[in-house]
Amino acid sequence: MKGRTVVVAMSGGVDSSVAAALLKEEGYRVIGVGLRLFDGGGEGARTCCGIRDMDDARRVAYQLDIPFYLLDLREIFRRRVIDYFLHGYLSGETPNPCVACNRWVKFQALFKRCSAWGADFLATGHYARLARAAGGAGFHVLLRGRDERKDQSYFLYMLRNEQLPRILFPVGDLTKEETRSLAAELGLKVHDKRESQDVCFIGDGDYASFLMAWHGGELRPGPVLDRKGQVIGSHRGLPLYTLGQRKGLKVDRPGPWYVAGMDRERNALIVSREPPRCREGRLREVNFVSGKAPGGPLEVSVMMHYRGREFRARVIPLSGGEARLEFMEPADAAAAGQAAVFYQGERVVGGGKVVNAGP
Repeated sequence: MKGRTVVVAMSGGVDSSVAAALLKEEGYRVIGVGLRLFDGGGEGARTCCGIRDMDDARRVAYQLDIPFYLLDLREIFRRRVIDYFLHGYLSGETPNPCVACNRWVKFQALFKRCSAWGADFLATGHYARLARAAGGAGFHVLLRGRDERKDQSYFLYMLRNEQLPRILFPVGDLTKEETRSLAAELGLKVHDKRESQDVCFIGDGDYASFLMAWHGGELRPGPVLDRKGQVIGSHRGLPLYTLGQRKGLKVDRPGPWYVAGMDRERNALIVSREPPRCREGRLREVNFVSGKAPGGPLEVSVMMHYRGREFRARVIPLSGGEARLEFMEPADAAAAGQAAVFYQGERVVGGGKVVNAGP
């Protein structure tokens, strides 16, 4: 690969830093690019792509002797990620901003810039892998990362097959411990940098305060009801809760209690003693990584939440980019807006956004 140009999305963390170092060792012409996505992320914030993080990325690039540029994508990030997050919660959904960021920011806006710059590849620090499919000329498959605890393939189901030959995941075959060890051997100062947490533009993970700061007038407190309709507590506003949630519930009776639904007409939060389950679900904006939907039902395992349990199911493609899931066992319910990702062994088949997958 000597002479081939790769743009590395550098977040200032250990994963993308090691990705850039490995690619340079392999002979690529490496260009580091930091993404300015939002204002904030200063000292003490556990984020990625904040101001302090870009300083870390720049220092790593200097140490590796590679050029580094800062790309301002705040407008598209606000529109495609922050606004999507806010509007989703306020309309009763539980959006996944990391999926939206990968889809619209990293693997669309940045990917297009790479092409305009004449780069051969775009690389990131994701824990995922790519492989060429046997017997398929030019056909690639997306695989889970080797480190089961760090696998991030769940957030990449929207990738299209024509993109895969131009994407690199240099740390996908490593464990997190191996990545940190390599960073230490290379003398990278980020080798012991702590992990970013929760949603990057919130920083401290306080969803409630973030939502109330933006749309406080739309959050109305109301009653918490059990399955019999009895009032057993109070809630701070329905957008602050999601299906299956257990923590943060103000219930007057001994638990555990789980969010089982919402009655928007009465502004009531419905809870139950058992976590909600589902037997089927409906999805929208479905993507099959191969670029072609199966001609009929396809048996897969489905992950409804990141690092959640997988459930055996049949995915049945429908028209208009939709699909139906038929579970072969009772599955964890998922709120509208969450991602359901299909796997066959290590291979990511695709996924979509939940329309309905609850009781």
